[in-house]
Order: sequence, then structure tokens, then C-alpha cells
Amino acid sequence: MTIQYLKRGKTLAERTEDDEKVRETVKAALKDIELNGDAAVRKLSEKFDKYSPPSFLLSESEIESLISKVSDRDMADIKFAQEQVRRFAQAQRASMTDIEIETMPGVILGHKNIPVQSVGCYIPAGKFPMVASAHMSVLTASVAGVPRIVATTPPFKSSPNPAVVAAIHMGGAHEIYVLGGIQGIGAMAFGTETIRPVDMLVGPGNAFVAEAKRQLYGRVGIDLFAGPTETMVIADETVDAEMCATDLLGQAEHGYNSPAVLVTNSRKLAEQTMEKIKHLLTILPTAETASKSWKNYGEVIVCDTHEEMLQVANEIASEHVQIMTDRDDWYLENMRSYGALFLGPRTNVANGDKVIGTNHTLPTKKAGRYTGGLWVGKFLKTHSYQKITTDEAATKIGEYGSRLSLLEGFVGHAEQCNVRVRRYGHKNIPYGEAAE
Repeated sequence: MTIQYLKRGKTLAERTEDDEKVRETVKAALKDIELNGDAAVRKLSEKFDKYSPPSFLLSESEIESLISKVSDRDMADIKFAQEQVRRFAQAQRASMTDIEIETMPGVILGHKNIPVQSVGCYIPAGKFPMVASAHMSVLTASVAGVPRIVATTPPFKSSPNPAVVAAIHMGGAHEIYVLGGIQGIGAMAFGTETIRPVDMLVGPGNAFVAEAKRQLYGRVGIDLFAGPTETMVIADETVDAEMCATDLLGQAEHGYNSPAVLVTNSRKLAEQTMEKIKHLLTILPTAETASKSWKNYGEVIVCDTHEEMLQVANEIASEHVQIMTDRDDWYLENMRSYGALFLGPRTNVANGDKVIGTNHTLPTKKAGRYTGGLWVGKFLKTHSYQKITTDEAATKIGEYGSRLSLLEGFVGHAEQCNVRVRRYGHKNIPYGEAAE
């Protein structure tokens, strides 16, 4: 087995040190919001976004005014994208059914899928106005039937971005706040004098947003840990360096710490891709950002076989995995840890990010080992119930329940069962003895 790194990014120790700095900043800011509410939120907004309006909540007239600034073409494009996301989310929702079965005569068991009652959706917009993130969180929550959908989004160039606000509104949000980063996340989780808290936080964001969600998990639910974007290209010589380089840099432009990894069994393709990246970084308008990500987080890994490539890919568990090989369906069958797959050269991560219909809020930092991405099911809670409808069933289940409770030493539990056996089975069982 030969796995060679032609390029490495920051070491795990260096990345851990960066994470610790973010962790301390977030901890202090969240504590301030919890203790000081609106005053802390405003202070943080002024500090990080230089934004301090009379109210962070957009009124209906403000929303209408912002939407009027969106061109007809842009509105049509947003509607098209939302229709694709809605169609897929509706199909996912239809696949989740309530059930009720009779496991034995007189014993009814079932479950109901109930929407989370209030959700806070974070839509990034500080550096790039992430219009698509509104579809992925707000619209999907709406399809799930969430009765209160709150959205926060940072100002873009000192004011709310019209296209982002339009997408949030069209997606079905009930409240829209122009708040970014930690202050937006913290305000929705803790609540303030003017913002009611939510039950769950969803949506992508930078390292500070991801860390805020991590620290708040438990107090509120979260969708998943969706921090700085990650991309992996798995390629062989069926594609060329231009396509590989473009797909890597297309995601590296997200931020200064966006991992981009090429895994290939062709040293020639690996070397040509690195050369092509150098060239593209001289002409890409977002090269300042992309070049830092590539320098510090870019990796090129050359393997001997597809089996080795698969092993590396599953270990890294990247958020986006672009597969362009002579056996794409083999990877679909065998990949186990990832956010989303993009199969074949005709598709790409940008399709998934913006328009094709799958959700772009995906697990990062190896979270793909234990969770998938955001989808309509994340907004639903599956709750079970039970009922017993006959004396015979109550007696039989009660007898088993009594003995099994005493097996564990729970006398009170046993008595809960025994009282039903006495009541419905007409048996006289002294307290603390198991039903026979």
C-alpha cells in the first residue's frame, strides 16, 4: 500500500490551536449575551458588523422595500432554486410516515412525527450573501411544518442584503433579524428582551458560528456541526487538471480555512492539478481568500489503487466529495463517511450549494462519520406511544413487566405492573411480589 502526500495542509496540532482561540472568544460572547441580553447583542453587532439599527427585527415594510430592490431575473432564479429544494424536501417528508401496529392482541404501539415547534435559522451573508442557505434551512423547515421559523443574517456591506432577505421571506420565515455570527446564534438560543428563544438552531456558518452551536447544544438542539466548508475531489485520468483545480478552488474561496483535498491514483494528474491551481490563483477574483485556504488547508494525496483512495476518503470524511472516475457508482456503493456525494464530471459542488435541490448544510470536521446533512427529517421529532385495549393483554404484559422489574431490583416498577394484573387479571398479588 502506497499513499503519498504531495502537499499537506496545517497539522492537526495547528488546527487544534486555532480551534481553541475560537472556543474562548465564543464562550465569552455567549456568556455576555446570556447575562445582558439585547445590550450584549447590540454591542457585539457594533463590534463585529459595525451595525446598530433602531431594531434588528425587519418590519413587513422593510422586507417589502428590500425585496423590491431585487431584479426580476434574480427573483426568477431564486424561485427556480426554491422549487427544486422544495420538491426534494417534500419527497423526503412524504417518506416519513406515522405508524401504528398491534404487536399482540390488545397491544398497540406507534409513533408520530412532530415538527420542532420553533427553529432558528442562520443564513451567512457577512462576506458573501448566501442566498441559497435560506432555501436550505428556512424553506426546508417550512416543508416540515415548523410553526415558528426565525432567521438571522448579518448585514452585507453595512445593510441587509435584498436577495438574502427575499429568499428568507419567500422560504417562509416568520421573523427576520439582521444579526450576524455569535450574536445572532446566541440571541436565538438564549432569547433576549425582544427575541423569544427557539428550540433548535440550524444552518451553516464560519468557525465562530459552528463553535457557538457546539457550545449551545443541549440547551437547544442543533442540526449538525457545519463549520467552514470542506471539499474533496476523487479523480483518475478520466478527467483533466482544469476540472480538478476548478472544483478545488471553487470551494476554497469560501474562507481562509476551507480544506480542499485531491485524492487520485495518477501522479501526473496530481502534479498537473497543482500547476493549474497556481495559474488559476493568478486570475481568480477571490484568489486572496482561496490562496490562503489552499496554502494552509490544501492537500494532494496520491494512491496506488481505488481501494486506497476509498480508504483515504472515508478516513477524511469530507463535507463535499466530488467523484470523477471510471467507477463512480462503485464509490456511491462503498463510501461510508461524507456529507454529500457529487457523482461524475457533469455535476459539481456548486450545483448542490445553489440550485439542484439537495441540502447544502452538511457535516464538517469528520462529523460525516455519524451524521448526514440537514434535511426535512431534522426538523421532525419521532415520538412513540403505546396503549393496551384488553384485560388479557394488560395481564400478560403486566406479568412479564413485574418479573423483569424485580430482576433489576425495581420494586416500585413491579408494583405498577402488579396493580394492573390485580385489576384486570383478578389476581391477588401482595406488594413487592412478582406476578406469576
